[in-house]
Amino acid sequence: MAERVSGSRRRFVALGDSFTEGVGDWNPLLPNGVRGWADRVAEKLAKAEKGWEYANLAVRSKRLRQIIADQLEPALAMEPTLVTLYAGGNDILDLGTDMDDLLAEYSGLARALAGTGATLVLFTGYDVKVNPLLEPLKRRNWQYNAHVRELARELDAVLVDYWCFDEYADRRMWDSDRLHMSKAGHKFLARQVLDHLGVPHRMEPKEWEEPARRTAREWVSQQRSWLQDWVVPLIGRKLRGVTLGDYLEPRWPEPVKVPRKGGLRRYVEEHPEVLARTPGWLS
Repeated sequence: MAERVSGSRRRFVALGDSFTEGVGDWNPLLPNGVRGWADRVAEKLAKAEKGWEYANLAVRSKRLRQIIADQLEPALAMEPTLVTLYAGGNDILDLGTDMDDLLAEYSGLARALAGTGATLVLFTGYDVKVNPLLEPLKRRNWQYNAHVRELARELDAVLVDYWCFDEYADRRMWDSDRLHMSKAGHKFLARQVLDHLGVPHRMEPKEWEEPARRTAREWVSQQRSWLQDWVVPLIGRKLRGVTLGDYLEPRWPEPVKVPRKGGLRRYVEEHPEVLARTPGWLS
């Protein structure tokens, strides 16, 4: 076990939005109907060293200020030894966001978490290919990433430079909404986090054949489905001022001791009441 995450007390707390909640890695047997990279990291930590506890406070669609308001104080109260933070991606997609304000608030949050003495893990954002009309959002992402890298150096945090992972150029690493990682994408990221922390594991990279070429008709059909199923509803929610996370609770709001055998799925089997927090529309 790496020195950065070893010690007599072991508590992993994850903060953020859909990226950390696990959206795209769908699993109806777990809270909020997802699994995700953070659950997978928690399970491998528990396998490598007994006694690890895990809390995941992330909720999809949350903006940075909501994460600060809802997740910071509970995270500090848990006295973590390992903290992961990805926040601000949803703000970058909001046209009215002031980047200077956003980065200042992000810095304050990261410094508060670093002040606990826990090992802090920060992430850059992936450089998602966007329509040329949305090029300003791409520049915001570059600005955000540069700031996260600088802050990681300042705070001696572990930096998982998500932007640099060429593997995510493969469309199979993304869910059908093209914004969230697929199960394969979450597995890959879990491996990267574990490797950065020096935690032993046996997670192997996905071996894929070259993707089949799409015909023009298939491409048009997929574009139409994506617009109908994801883009139009997203625009509708923005116009109504609602998000998919409005009625969700954190998946693991209190630290749970992760079973070394069976992981969190075994924990749910032994504590089925944790699924009561999941709304019916997610089951």
